[in-house]
Amino acid sequence: MFHEFDSAGANRPPSRKDWMALLARAPVPALESALGEQAAHEPRWLRRPETGLMMVQGRAGGTGERFNLGEVTVTRCALRPAGDNHQAAVGVAYVLGRNHRQSVLAALADSLLQDPLHQPRLEAVLLEPVRRHLAAQQAGRQARTQSTKVDFFTVARESGSGSDEGADE
Repeated sequence: MFHEFDSAGANRPPSRKDWMALLARAPVPALESALGEQAAHEPRWLRRPETGLMMVQGRAGGTGERFNLGEVTVTRCALRPAGDNHQAAVGVAYVLGRNHRQSVLAALADSLLQDPLHQPRLEAVLLEPVRRHLAAQQAGRQARTQSTKVDFFTVARESGSGSDEGADE
């Protein structure tokens, strides 16, 4: 899925909602490489990674009444970065699936992105590459979907053209 927060927009700083949505879908290698040495340290836990179920809702036609679609597996955690800084921002992450490492890294990135000193660097080395990765995935899905498209207008035009020829004679 491609969401409005996948594209940062011109001269618009990323909001926490935007980066958390990206971090939840970021691949683990991208998170590990961007966080570097900070990812190797044990964080101060507020809530260790735990896996559970969450109800997903849908809408008929995308605009109709909401209905419960089903449950998905979600892993969440809350932490502060390692060190004795008790003023560090709390990082929180919810990710689909059972990947505890991804939730820890996403929460750590969330905490660091709340610090104005780390935000520009992480925007460049983490968020922008994740945006490109997700856009490439979306383009691949669209290309695969487009290859299966049937042009019913052409079929209707071809079947309609035969009846018009017989009527003129």
